[in-house]
Amino acid sequence: MDVNATASGAIDLERLRRLLGAPDLAWLVERIRRRLEREQPLTGPVSLAAPTEAQRAAAERLLGRAPRAGRSLSVRLDAVDAVLRRSGISPDGLAVAVTALTGPVTPIRRARDDESRAWDEAFEPLDALGRDLPHLAGWTARLRRDGLVRRLARTPDAARPLLADTARALRGLPAEPALSVPAFAARELGSAHALDDGTPLATVTLSGIRALTGFPDGSGAAWRRDVWASAGLLRDDVSSTVLVLNVRGTPALDWMAGTGEPAVLTLRQLVRRPPAAAPTTVRICENPAVLAAAADAHGADCPPLVCLQGQPSAAALTLLRHLHEGGATLLYHGDFDWGGLRIAGGLLRSVPWHPWRYTAADYRAMTATAPSLPPLTGAPAAAPWDPDLATALAELCVRVEEEVALELLLADLA
Repeated sequence: MDVNATASGAIDLERLRRLLGAPDLAWLVERIRRRLEREQPLTGPVSLAAPTEAQRAAAERLLGRAPRAGRSLSVRLDAVDAVLRRSGISPDGLAVAVTALTGPVTPIRRARDDESRAWDEAFEPLDALGRDLPHLAGWTARLRRDGLVRRLARTPDAARPLLADTARALRGLPAEPALSVPAFAARELGSAHALDDGTPLATVTLSGIRALTGFPDGSGAAWRRDVWASAGLLRDDVSSTVLVLNVRGTPALDWMAGTGEPAVLTLRQLVRRPPAAAPTTVRICENPAVLAAAADAHGADCPPLVCLQGQPSAAALTLLRHLHEGGATLLYHGDFDWGGLRIAGGLLRSVPWHPWRYTAADYRAMTATAPSLPPLTGAPAAAPWDPDLATALAELCVRVEEEVALELLLADLA
């Protein structure tokens, strides 16, 4: 029977409250309601450990007799049901009586089904985003599984506007031309503060941006700034920089290239006035020591060189994308260790490049000639540009830093 259905016999609510609604029987009503929620039969005994004298007396009045002696108090639900029917207080029995006292009962199974449907509806804006932008489909599926949204929003009602705004923001990215995060938030979401740091919307949107741009893992304020910038959104356009040698295309860059000296470009410069032309080939290194040595050895005659200085910054990604779109072929070299492979893999997800002495064959050749190399440490990583490279690192278990290959790299730059 649906316990929330209208009873066929009228309930005497005033007598019911006096009989079953007393505070000293609240424990019994709560146990009955819990059984209704779990769709369990209202038969057999329910017990209360260490009852008070008042609770024993209330149970005695309810049943019209003294309950069994003992430390606990036990009441048979069948007996309570019989009292309610026989007295005419609740002709349809215990389930209808408890519903009249405490309100409609939703079975747990039905509540879970309803909640599951509500979460499905809340995720629909992201599901639609994944269907429209297939390269984000994997991220939207992961977001369902990893629990981030449930931790941030807690309820489907709170998650629905959060995910709708996330989808709206991601559909407007990457921003071209670049603009500030507040300006973008005001334009797309109606509030300049919608994407302020620390808000649930900023957290989920940053996760989506990483899926959109392939930005590597990290943490901290500088990392978050660079994640925003990877999608054309600027929180701070002067702190993110990239180190270059002989990259031309603005008066300042042309002057620096003429002297053969390295230059530091800010994200602000690259957004406001990117190089006007791209060279045919641009080489990329991971460590500043390589770029400094190239400037010392070759000066103004050195081919264009970009240094990541570790993880690629928003400025570095912005420059390399601009050069690639301008027709430049990008050649990359980094450290032969697991961290170096991760940096290279993250860059490859953002912009295409070809290896520059950065293959398994190069690694094996260098380990064969270089003395006393340090051991390889850390968790393994993949090398999508040359799967044999990861295999070679795991086999030889030594790391080769860029400085070891410096003579070869400088010879290539001659």
